[in-house]
Amino acid sequence: MLARRELSESQLRHRLARREYPADEIDAAVERLKANRSLSDERVAGAIARMEAGIRKRGKLRVKRQIEAAGISSAVAQRAIDEVFETIDPDALLAASLQKRLRGRERIADQREYARLYRYLLGQGFDSDRIRRALVRLKPDTT
Repeated sequence: MLARRELSESQLRHRLARREYPADEIDAAVERLKANRSLSDERVAGAIARMEAGIRKRGKLRVKRQIEAAGISSAVAQRAIDEVFETIDPDALLAASLQKRLRGRERIADQREYARLYRYLLGQGFDSDRIRRALVRLKPDTT
């Protein structure tokens, strides 16, 4: 299972349990894999954080939700996020996510689109104040 992709301890336990392996065998396998460093929640958290932020252009909150959804503890998730976002400009990340959604347009058409983009970016894990600042710059001139 680990040959295809990195799995967290929780994910591996769940998959082995689904295949109806006894709990004591699952525990032994997990301990053996952790001992030889084939299984590492820290490594999985880092991989998820890099993929979500770098490729999918998602904010910290969404990245944290994704890591925790893999069954990784909040503390490990936060360390991975801090490490990955140390080198990423959050405004540039938000702008990239917004441009991807706007598909090359320079302005927001109307208030409905503003609200839709706000909800989308909030769902992508960006801070609400940062979203508002970015969207206000893209509103059409009303003069």
